[in-house]
Amino acid sequence: MISDLAASVDNAGVLLQAFGFDKVRRNSRSALTALVLLGLEPGEPWNTATNPRLGVTVVMGLIAERWGKEYAPNTRETFRKQTLHQFVDAGFAEHNSDAPEGRTVNSPKNNYRIAPAALSVVRLYGTRGFQDALDAWVAEAPTQQAAYKATREMQMLPVTLPDGSVFRLSPGGQNPLIRDMIEEFCPRFVPGGQVLYLGDAKDHRYDIRQDDVFARLGLAFDEHGKNPDLVVHDERGGRLFLVEAVTSHGPIDFGRREHLKRLFATDKAGLVFVNCFPDRATMRKWLPDLAWETEAWVADAPDHLIRFT
Repeated sequence: MISDLAASVDNAGVLLQAFGFDKVRRNSRSALTALVLLGLEPGEPWNTATNPRLGVTVVMGLIAERWGKEYAPNTRETFRKQTLHQFVDAGFAEHNSDAPEGRTVNSPKNNYRIAPAALSVVRLYGTRGFQDALDAWVAEAPTQQAAYKATREMQMLPVTLPDGSVFRLSPGGQNPLIRDMIEEFCPRFVPGGQVLYLGDAKDHRYDIRQDDVFARLGLAFDEHGKNPDLVVHDERGGRLFLVEAVTSHGPIDFGRREHLKRLFATDKAGLVFVNCFPDRATMRKWLPDLAWETEAWVADAPDHLIRFT
């Protein structure tokens, strides 16, 4: 079993190299990820590979269960950002192929699977037909990647920032509300404000972050902190707006406000805490939890701001 396991992992690394992946994307973590996404166990032949849809946590669990390698829970983002994203971008895997409209980044339904075209090639690994199939896949890969990128771009949500530039957010989740926060809330209540941070609710690769301005304010942005969805600097008014999109997750309650005060403690700008809701029905649901000294804004009544003082 030990020799089967080691041989399978080594062969998976060689397979990933053949598909054109770099050293990080063919290390043991990536090789094990590929093996689990292919539905394989130690010693099983490549022609029996399948492509189940699996979430990151399930992938890590199967690596431990089937392959005897345990990874700490806090490495989940490493799997996602340093292996799976690249598998998807190369056309080797697909993300949420069962939900083209997209899912929020923290949805338990997020999943990955080996792309059907890549699976057909993998099943020939070790046979005479493998190289020809791989060459055909590589020849088609730019087209596949371009099609994937075009589809993704078409689905992306365009957002006009306060400076007039256009930015794109992932589709779905809280991002439509975040777009309203930028396009409707900011011009009304933070005219001339600069977006210092915008957190994409689905995919943090699309975040905006202005580290130089944070530094001028005496702040070091903590990417691992529990940050608000949007941070806007009103330089003229000497204020820093910490803005939260509230749909399925909680608003700025007392504990959250205290956390944000510590996270963004600066003597160069006063802090303004804003809860944003898509409609009044959602606001009513969370009303008892809102902290004093916060604001409430509703996207379907954008001209009004409620202050809890």
